[in-house]
Amino acid sequence: MKKLTEDETGSFQSYLSEGCSLCQQGAKLVLFITGLCSRNCFYCPLSEERKGKDLIFANEKAVEADSDLLEEAKLMDALGTGITGGEPLLKVERVLYYIRLLKATFGKEHHIHLYTSLAPDRKTLLALDKAGLDELRFHPPQKYWGNLEKSSYAFSIQEALDLGIRTGIEIPALPGAENVALFAAKAKIFLNLNELEFSETNAKGLNAKGFSLESDLSNAAAGSRKIGELACKAGKKVHFCSSNYKDAVQLRKRLLRIAENTAREFDEVTEDGTLIYGLIKGGIRELKFACELLKAQAVPAKLFEAKETGIEIAWWILEELQTPLKNSGTSLSIIERYPFKDGLIVEVFPL
Repeated sequence: MKKLTEDETGSFQSYLSEGCSLCQQGAKLVLFITGLCSRNCFYCPLSEERKGKDLIFANEKAVEADSDLLEEAKLMDALGTGITGGEPLLKVERVLYYIRLLKATFGKEHHIHLYTSLAPDRKTLLALDKAGLDELRFHPPQKYWGNLEKSSYAFSIQEALDLGIRTGIEIPALPGAENVALFAAKAKIFLNLNELEFSETNAKGLNAKGFSLESDLSNAAAGSRKIGELACKAGKKVHFCSSNYKDAVQLRKRLLRIAENTAREFDEVTEDGTLIYGLIKGGIRELKFACELLKAQAVPAKLFEAKETGIEIAWWILEELQTPLKNSGTSLSIIERYPFKDGLIVEVFPL
């Protein structure tokens, strides 16, 4: 086994697939193909909004037309896409369509990986390969973990390898994971282990299986990391992804990419990928005064924007002009929000 390297979030690995490498850069768009699934995994964290529903999302944006997906990919300057669900291959034609669309739009170098809990046959694998799939991650249910070499997954994995598709297994760090690590090493494929996490939809199932929270400050399940460590010692090309990672690295870096692409001249981009700017609110008379004041102070037009909700402006200019603006009856604040159109406001600081 190669030496494991650990990062600041508690993730560790001896091997990192290209899909995971792009994910660590925040450069992977998440394409949620469908919430439908034939499995009933007790640890499934899928939200009530999506579970069992045939919906499509690009990151958090609902996809109703191709433009919704492509705009979201461009917004974050995506270098690749991870296709997930539910079970994506229940909608295999949809999967093939979007792989072709992404490759045609962004080029062959746009890396695409797919998760599946099924063991697709050669015909399906050929279609995926022809469409341009780069990486396939199998998610066999826990009941198969002790005897994978005699399951349909072993056949499907070998077929994928023969076609030249980069292949691995991705599972939560649950008891039996060390058996999967041994199988993956023998099959010469990579293994991704995710620290088990509690969610609103799986908490009851996890509790019924005897799992509890690691701490009051974490969603991680107690003991999952230890299982991951043991499995990694049994494997060769392994990667353990901590519960901390998604918020601490993946989401933050994705937000940073979006913020850098969308920030206006007067938006300050924070290290967490949020935007900070000033806001002037008031009635017609107050906002007219504010516009006249900005003009009189020769504030460049690129440093503010008049909207229906008020005037958005560089926060440092707002601080300089807050006395005359307050005296005119306007309401002043500094806003921090996510870098999307009408993005969620994180905090409001009144002046």
